[in-house]
Amino acid sequence: MSNEQYFPSVSEIKYEGPDSKNPLAFKWYDPDKKVGGKTMKEHLRFGIAYWHTLCGAGQDIFGSPTFDRAWNSSSDVKASAEAKMHAAFEFFQKIGAEYYCFHDADVIAEADTLAESNERIDFIADLLEKKQQETGIKLLWNTSNLFSHPRFMHGAATNPDADVVAFAGGKVKKMLEVGKKLGAENYVFWGGREGYDSLMNTDMKRELDHLAAFLSMAVDYAKSIDFGAQFLIEPKAMEPTKHQYDHDAATCLSFLREYNLTDHFKLNIEANHATLAGHSFDHELIVASNAGLLGSVDANRGDVLLGWDTDQFAVDFYETSRAMLVILKQGGLGSGGLNFDAKLRRTSTDIEDLFIGHIGSMDAFAFGLLAADKYMTRYDEILSKRYQSFDSGIGKDIESGSADLAALEAHATKIGKPETISGKQEFLENEFNDVIVDVIRGK
Repeated sequence: MSNEQYFPSVSEIKYEGPDSKNPLAFKWYDPDKKVGGKTMKEHLRFGIAYWHTLCGAGQDIFGSPTFDRAWNSSSDVKASAEAKMHAAFEFFQKIGAEYYCFHDADVIAEADTLAESNERIDFIADLLEKKQQETGIKLLWNTSNLFSHPRFMHGAATNPDADVVAFAGGKVKKMLEVGKKLGAENYVFWGGREGYDSLMNTDMKRELDHLAAFLSMAVDYAKSIDFGAQFLIEPKAMEPTKHQYDHDAATCLSFLREYNLTDHFKLNIEANHATLAGHSFDHELIVASNAGLLGSVDANRGDVLLGWDTDQFAVDFYETSRAMLVILKQGGLGSGGLNFDAKLRRTSTDIEDLFIGHIGSMDAFAFGLLAADKYMTRYDEILSKRYQSFDSGIGKDIESGSADLAALEAHATKIGKPETISGKQEFLENEFNDVIVDVIRGK
């Protein structure tokens, strides 16, 4: 089975440049191209999401699967997991991604008991370790699925049943061990059902206390086994619960600060989750980055006309350019990367569509990197000029904390009437469009 090719019609994806009309070639992503002293590959650190790419079958909340994947044909749990793994690494290598990500339930089906599930995980982890050694592909992050199984219908760490919390802890313990074994650079906590549907039966304070205690246990256990991966929390506003405790970046930051966890966690920002929270992608990135806690990115997009998690491939050059501007300004993502938590539309049934979706998004972020690099100096100038009144005089006193209301009153009395200063919003939007056009023209 390991010699079988699951994508025989697709060769290794190459860079052909912006003029190429080949749908199975990169137009903007040139892995070795230097931008600001680093290669595109080093800047972008692309990762493939095991769950959508290998497990996705085209189903949605209104319909059954539409994809027929050869690696999902076996009824034997371990044989199916092994086939999926071989398909995964063939895809990773052909698309040219250096990293991948997974939940425990993605790489092998869960069993009824924790002990049997752990035995299955150990089996596939041994095979994944060999595959990583053979190919050089690395694990960007791993995590545990604490939301799909019916036992987690009331949450995992915030479940009102301590037995379920213990079960969740056992799953996380095993995945921390697997992360260490496979050299995961990060470990993500996404609270898929950490929230509530009704306040009539919810003690919110107690549940948040339990969540903080759970995360602290994970920190302690990682230290005890010398697993040095960066811990990440992924904000999401809604779906499946009415209200989730990880609503958006600001909510997560407040939680981490309240429970003294900021030294141990950063945020993994997803574009589609920003949409669900009523924010733009770059807004959520900026909130996390301003706190020094932007750790990684789930690179996708939502549909602003739909109120659910569509997880589409990001192809909007303007959006990716704005996102890369934030990432460049903070000096990159460190151990994080751009993970394609994105899935094909259920009508895109050709096996080649799986490559085309990733190619388009990799190109979009590569383009965004070029535009952001080109605009960086200008962006700094804009912000510096707009806030220059805080660099001296009363403004400097306000920022330093040396001013009081009496001083503000005296200054306002002295100047009489503040000058009206334009924000130049339309001009700046047009100017940014010019930068995008210049990149397209190769200027």
